[in-house]
Amino acid sequence: MPQRRSAPAQPPRRSAVNAVSETLQDALPDHLDQQAERLMHRVCDLELTVATAESCTGGMLAALLTDIEGAGHGFERGFVAYSEQAKTELLGIEPDLLKENEAVSEAVARAMAEGALARSHADIALGVTGFAGPAGDHEQGLVHMALARRERPTMHREEHFGAIGRGPVRVKSLKAMLEMLEQSLEQA
Repeated sequence: MPQRRSAPAQPPRRSAVNAVSETLQDALPDHLDQQAERLMHRVCDLELTVATAESCTGGMLAALLTDIEGAGHGFERGFVAYSEQAKTELLGIEPDLLKENEAVSEAVARAMAEGALARSHADIALGVTGFAGPAGDHEQGLVHMALARRERPTMHREEHFGAIGRGPVRVKSLKAMLEMLEQSLEQA
């Protein structure tokens, strides 16, 4: 009777998702992971949920917040709206607002956060738009962030991180958005 040959042992392959997650974790300072975990536990304790609307960070905030065990109870959804068309289609930002303002502006950041809040069941939404770099004729490192919360005024934060590179601008933006979330939760 012929014997079956077993397939040679193969080293386990990492999935693309695991590879991206590990790469993101390697790139972030440890304190950001810890701060995000602490904040998401607080969000869950308060029985709140969070949504994100990201442009220059390309979903990094959503990835950071959902990499936490149990985050499904506190994270509602994330929107990545890089183009003006995506901002209009996904977040309901009026084309006239985008024509009257730069894509990287306080008005657009506020509209992103408010649009994410309106198009989700979340209690809190964070929006971010910026020039991570290179920025052409625009100021590299200029980032506008907003936090919208039901029944509360929308918060705004403007940062000028400088020409420090795409990665560092994005990481500093994550830190600033976590600080905004923390400030909002303190006013629970």
